[in-house]
Amino acid sequence: MFIPSMFKFDSEAEKIAFMKQYSFATIITTNNNVPLATQLPFVITEREGKLILSGHFALANEQPKYIEENTSLVIFTEPHAYISPLHYDKRESVPTWDYIAVHAYGKAKIITDEDSKLKTLEEMIMVYEQGYLEQWNSLSDKFKKGMIKGIVAFELEVSDLQGQKKLSQNKSEVERQRIIDQLEKSESSVENDLADHIRKTI
Repeated sequence: MFIPSMFKFDSEAEKIAFMKQYSFATIITTNNNVPLATQLPFVITEREGKLILSGHFALANEQPKYIEENTSLVIFTEPHAYISPLHYDKRESVPTWDYIAVHAYGKAKIITDEDSKLKTLEEMIMVYEQGYLEQWNSLSDKFKKGMIKGIVAFELEVSDLQGQKKLSQNKSEVERQRIIDQLEKSESSVENDLADHIRKTI
């Protein structure tokens, strides 16, 4: 990822917090120089100084065949928005796009043990909907075993973590405030979220 110095994250912890907040991401793996991509929800954990991303593919998906042999790229991105040059003091300005993104690289390990696969599903339930856990626990073992047969669970150990938050830091405080005001008026919750992130740079 090309990262101008003014758009760098402040720390690794900030990148990880962003990934946890916007955890529906795209995992990309190559096969014979052809990229394969799948959008998945991830669980992000830190274990013994290692950053681990866990998730699962549908069994019919071709991509898991290549995630152990090749380095995968997982892209976490959101929020983002078009930024008009009308907000800038200088007339000779051009449109741009503000956004935040984190790229996580690493090789994945497929989880084949039945109990471990169940554990990864339960970890995902705890992250995304704890209230569902009671219903999950009441389901039959037959149903659960049938479910895990239809997925390919995996864990990816992150070997490189890169991030960029392009939030008009190269503009004046007055210009950024105009951008914030415009984004806050939007009916898009994504643009409203971006306004919050830009405000933190002032």
